[in-house]
Amino acid sequence: MTSKMTIHDYTRIALMAALISISSYIAVPLPFSPVPVTAQTLAIMLCGMLLTVRQSFYTLSVYLLLGTIGLPIFAGGGSGLGIIMGPTGGFLFGFLLAAVFISLTKGDQPSLWRYGLVNAIGSLVVVNLAGVPWLAWATGMDLPQAFAVGFMPFLPGAIIKLVIATLLAWKLVPQLRWLPASQSSH
Repeated sequence: MTSKMTIHDYTRIALMAALISISSYIAVPLPFSPVPVTAQTLAIMLCGMLLTVRQSFYTLSVYLLLGTIGLPIFAGGGSGLGIIMGPTGGFLFGFLLAAVFISLTKGDQPSLWRYGLVNAIGSLVVVNLAGVPWLAWATGMDLPQAFAVGFMPFLPGAIIKLVIATLLAWKLVPQLRWLPASQSSH
């Protein structure tokens, strides 16, 4: 049985897509990498933690579509197909995969350790498994070089964002339980 989308689903999707879009403006370019430091992975982890799998998928699909058609919502206000096909395109697709992965594996009961593990795998492994090879392909770098400029410089900040997202989710998920379930039948 497929459940219909509710106004609560659409609201959650829109709000989280807005949060991800806003987080893309917190961007610091690095002189040695075509990939900027952004707050997007923090928003992606929260998306996966706070939304259902379906909501996470739609949130990132809407975000990617809006950025691709020209809204300036990619890192630093970028947009368009050129960004999707460029050095950071794989990371953008990795965001979708990571949010869905996190939603799928977060479990039903809040758990600080499980949230931390799931966020770590989603943000550090899934995003980079999509992003680093794409970076290599788009720039002509070899894989070790793409790893060196597309992953390693971001690790300290990624760990900080991981801790923040995990602690926020651990506190927020129980507080959001009163909201209507997305699987309600209307």
